Amino acid sequence: MANNSDRSIVLTGATGFLGAFLMAGLLERGYRVTVLGRSSNGRSLVERVSSLTRWFGIHADNRLSCVEADFSKKHLGLDDHIYGSLCAHTGKLIHCASDTSFLERNRARVMEMNVKSISALLEFAEDAAVEKFYYISSAYASGIRDGICLESPVTGGSFTNVYEESKAMAENSVISACERTGIPLCILRPSIVFGHSGTGMALKFNALYYAVKSLLVIRDIFIKDILEQGGVRAGQWGFRLESDGMLRMPLGIRLKTMGIVNLVPVDYFVEAAMRIIEEPGSFGIYHITSDNPPEITALMEYAERFLHIRGIRLVLGSLARNSELNPAEELFNKFMEQYRPYLADTRSFDRSRIDRITGGLAVPPFHYEVFRRCMNYAVQNNWGRINGFPC
Repeated sequence: MANNSDRSIVLTGATGFLGAFLMAGLLERGYRVTVLGRSSNGRSLVERVSSLTRWFGIHADNRLSCVEADFSKKHLGLDDHIYGSLCAHTGKLIHCASDTSFLERNRARVMEMNVKSISALLEFAEDAAVEKFYYISSAYASGIRDGICLESPVTGGSFTNVYEESKAMAENSVISACERTGIPLCILRPSIVFGHSGTGMALKFNALYYAVKSLLVIRDIFIKDILEQGGVRAGQWGFRLESDGMLRMPLGIRLKTMGIVNLVPVDYFVEAAMRIIEEPGSFGIYHITSDNPPEITALMEYAERFLHIRGIRLVLGSLARNSELNPAEELFNKFMEQYRPYLADTRSFDRSRIDRITGGLAVPPFHYEVFRRCMNYAVQNNWGRINGFPC
């Protein structure tokens, strides 16, 4: 039986975006955290986690430990002594590790990580008699549907991509296993998480960031043509630098329907997760989502303002076969192919249970200053590519 008196938590996925911020939140609240993970790119798990604690400015002392594990193997690939010790000192288990690829060509890898490997974690949870199992899923595991997505188990349907599908399958596996073993279960379903609303800090620059980065790349291509080549090619498509220094960049973003983009900052995700973790009576499914998500047009306006461009417009409906795209539109379509469905998403998410468990914790408003702060952080850190950035 696990000794839960020392507030010990085993966490997977601590080197990912959500897992890293969750690890920091746990340590700041005095929890003892054991990270399960692996080495990567020649760096041990200890090195990877240490770079993150330095980045967060956290001094964990003896409250943080790392165990290199293999989720595809029985007993997590650990010898009997280490596995037994881990079982004896685990209070709660948070499974945050996942493969977040949306691409169909990566289906086998995504399913292996997100679905098949979860059985070893569930076996560990049973062997450790954990106090509670927390599974970090996705709001979009609900699948494609009209109307509101409830805080309830997935009941089939279709999905936008393999990632959504894998999270739905994993949820069902976790629910079945926990019902069989009697382990209390919480499933946390965040929507699209971006950087810290107060500091702009983030570890990954995908989703919302990728759209802005794509527009930045396109902008710079045409500015270079104008400044270095006279802008003859750019002018053919109506691209020009205007008297106030703004780039006129005619670019139609073509979507089937007007979408809303359900965004939450990572600081809200962590605070909501912590309230769920620290509430003894928490169980079931919780949507960590926005109750006031912006429409795609607001994000387009923010992007124009941030990048000093104008001319982006929304074009609704299917693209006609004989429609001619300008080079900027062709590039944007190519860059945004995997994320396009989320720009036209109309799903909304029930928040009844999350509001009750968190006492109505408010989602920080998503306005231009928050957008600017987060995008500035991404640009200043070269979208995570600078030397020493803990990605």
